[in-house]
Amino acid sequence: MDLDALTDARRAEWERLDQLGRSRRLSGAEIDELVTRYRAASADLADIKTTAGRTAEGDYVSLLLARARRRLTGRGENPLRQIPRFFLWQLPAALYRLRWTTLAVAGLFVVVATVVATWISRDPALVASLGSQVQLEYYADVEFEGYYSENPAAVFAGTVWTNNAWIAAQSVLFGITGIWPVMVLVQNAVAVGTAAAVLAAFDRIDTFFLFILPHGQLELTCVFVAVAAGLHLFWSWVAPGPRTRGEALASEGRALATVAIGLVFALAVAGVIEGFVTAQAWPWALKIGIGTAALAAFLVYMLVVGRRAVRAGETGDLTEFHTGTPRLWSGG
Repeated sequence: MDLDALTDARRAEWERLDQLGRSRRLSGAEIDELVTRYRAASADLADIKTTAGRTAEGDYVSLLLARARRRLTGRGENPLRQIPRFFLWQLPAALYRLRWTTLAVAGLFVVVATVVATWISRDPALVASLGSQVQLEYYADVEFEGYYSENPAAVFAGTVWTNNAWIAAQSVLFGITGIWPVMVLVQNAVAVGTAAAVLAAFDRIDTFFLFILPHGQLELTCVFVAVAAGLHLFWSWVAPGPRTRGEALASEGRALATVAIGLVFALAVAGVIEGFVTAQAWPWALKIGIGTAALAAFLVYMLVVGRRAVRAGETGDLTEFHTGTPRLWSGG
C-alpha cells in the first residue's frame, strides 16, 4: 500500500469526518453520513497499521475516530462492563510487571527488620531506652497479644484495613518523589524489628511470629508491592526511554493506580484475617495455614494470571480506545 497515495485519496473524506465529529448539531442524514465515514476511516486505519505500523497518518485517523466515536455514543462506556477486564487482565498484568522489584523490596525489608531486631535485643541499654522494665514487660506479656483482641473483630478488621490501604495508596501515589515509598518501607521495617526485639528480650519471640504470621504474610506483601509500584512511578520519569517524561509518567501512573485499587481488596482480606483469625484460640498451624493460603492465592494471581495477561499484550494501562492516541506527529 502506498501511504501517500492513500492519504491523498482519503484526505477529503477524513476532513469531512473531522467536520462531522466536531459538529454540535447533526441532522438525521448527517448522522448516517458520520456512521458511514466512521466505518470507512476504521478500514483505512486498519490498512495503515497493518502495512505501515505506527505513522503520523494513522495517529491522525485514530484521533478522528475517537472524536467521532464520542459524538456517536454521546456518553462514556458503562464502567460496570470494565470490571471483568480489570480483574482478569489489567490488574494482574500491572502486578506481574512489579514482581522483581517487589522481591527486592521484600529482601530489603527483611534485612532492615532483622538488623534492627538483632541490634536492639543484644544491647540491654537500647532495650531500656524504649521504656521502663515494667512497661516493656507489660508490652511483651500482655499488650502485644491484647492488641489483636481489645476491640470487636469487625471494628478492628475495618480499622487495620483502612490504615493499611491508606499506607499502600500513599506509597504508590507519592512514589513520584522516590523518597516516600522508601521511607514507608524503612519505617515499617524498623517498627517490626523493634517489636521483635522487645519480645525477644523477654523470651517471647515465638509469640511475635505466631501473632504476625497469620495476617502478616499477605499484609506485608501488599506493602512490598505498593512500595515497588511507587518506585516504578519514580523511575518512569527518571528514565522514560523513547517516550517523553510526560507520556511515561502518565502511562505508568494509570497502570500503577490500578495496583493501588487492587491492593485495597487484597488488604481487605488481610484485615479480615487479622480481625477474625489471628486472635482466635485455634491451633496455630490452622491460623498460619490460613494466612499462607491467602498469600499463595495472591501470588498465583500476581504471577500466573499476571503472566498470562502480559503475554496477551496487557500492561495494566488503559487501552488506546479509552486514552486516545498518545501523540500526534508532524512531518512530510
